[in-house]
Amino acid sequence: MLLHFFHLSLLSAIMNPHDTDVHTISPELPAMFDGMKLAAVATVLYILVRCLNLKSPTAPPDLIYQDTPLNRFLLKSCPQLTKEYIPPLLWGKSGHLQTALYGKLGRVSSPHPCGVRKFLPMQDGATSTFDLFEPLAEHRTGGDITMVICPGIGNHSEKHYIRTFVDYSQREGYRCAVLNHLGALPNIELTSPRMFTYGCTWEFSAMVGYIKKAYPQTQLIVIGFSLGGNIVCKFLGENRNNQERVLCSVSVCQGYSALRAQETFLQWDQCRRFYNFLMADNMKKIILSHRDSLFGGTSSKRIDADLSRLYTSTSIMQIDDNIMRKFHGHSSLKEYYEKESCVHYIHNVNVPLLLVNSADDPLVHDSLLTIPRTLAEKKQNVVFALTLHGGHLGFFEGAVLFPQPLTWMDKVIVGYANAMCQWDKQKPPCQKSATSSPPQAEGESLRV
Repeated sequence: MLLHFFHLSLLSAIMNPHDTDVHTISPELPAMFDGMKLAAVATVLYILVRCLNLKSPTAPPDLIYQDTPLNRFLLKSCPQLTKEYIPPLLWGKSGHLQTALYGKLGRVSSPHPCGVRKFLPMQDGATSTFDLFEPLAEHRTGGDITMVICPGIGNHSEKHYIRTFVDYSQREGYRCAVLNHLGALPNIELTSPRMFTYGCTWEFSAMVGYIKKAYPQTQLIVIGFSLGGNIVCKFLGENRNNQERVLCSVSVCQGYSALRAQETFLQWDQCRRFYNFLMADNMKKIILSHRDSLFGGTSSKRIDADLSRLYTSTSIMQIDDNIMRKFHGHSSLKEYYEKESCVHYIHNVNVPLLLVNSADDPLVHDSLLTIPRTLAEKKQNVVFALTLHGGHLGFFEGAVLFPQPLTWMDKVIVGYANAMCQWDKQKPPCQKSATSSPPQAEGESLRV
């Protein structure tokens, strides 16, 4: 019956179009809906293009250096510094995605280099550890070369980006010694109420000293990533003797001055405040994992800290002020940042020094990059390379979507090291780095 009524109504509407109450859809409405869909799609595409920075060009690194025979040889021998750096097309031009992928993924396929873990007792009762990896091939110059490597904040030899770089370097003929920041390894307990800090060079110095004694003929290449870059530049600049037997040094993605950086870390520009929160949360986890060693007991050396303030800390600066500065007796956060930053020591470094940063690094504000620029303009031994893309320790390469296992960062460090080794081999014997033969170093070992 209902169906019959519908048929009659429809027939009536057709026969008497002017007398019916049935409303028809305007032909303009479908076109309007299609236009709205196109506008929505266009808006989404525009946002993606802006967020992914797809319109940004690719280019070779911006290089600042002085015209010297060594630097001319370097640029000829290390093509990574002069060729275009091409990140993955769809996401590689976003510094945030490069940084996020480094933080979560580390590297695409992480190898497992085999090494030996060394334990070095320190004068204050702490026990420093580093992992030693022997070369897997003869070096192209035939020499004995050791890379001494300082990872980023809270990092160690088991991090994927370190393992990838070590494996690549071993295959190029380098021995690698990787510092494990004091307290960073989850399965190694602290033996004193102290852990790593922003600029403490004690553990790195102990590792370098061990290598020099254990391998009296080896020459050193000093490498630091992020916080590690600050440590190695400070180490080389605070004592001239630390530069003996060092062929060259590389620092990647460091900020040079913690005092200047603290203001930028509180800004929301480039989501820097959010990254600050994430780093602080990670530091809290590391500190609290060693709670008993740092704050427990009745030792006069234990750290006097308000743990309730640690729990509620939302920035690295709050943790540094409440905890980290006290490990070395600094009276204020300003004093801690002043004395621990390499900006006050780096001008004393006279060995060849490559400083690498990325313009889209969300952790390092552009204002901090005046430090390496000025240094490279004044000192003949310094080359400053600034890439357009790469994020913080990302520097992934690839065609469209999937990155390659080795990054531009891995290749440029080894390429720079190869060039410096070749340059040193060509020098007259009287100009080569002096070597000495001290006695064999002592220390406990453990296979890793």
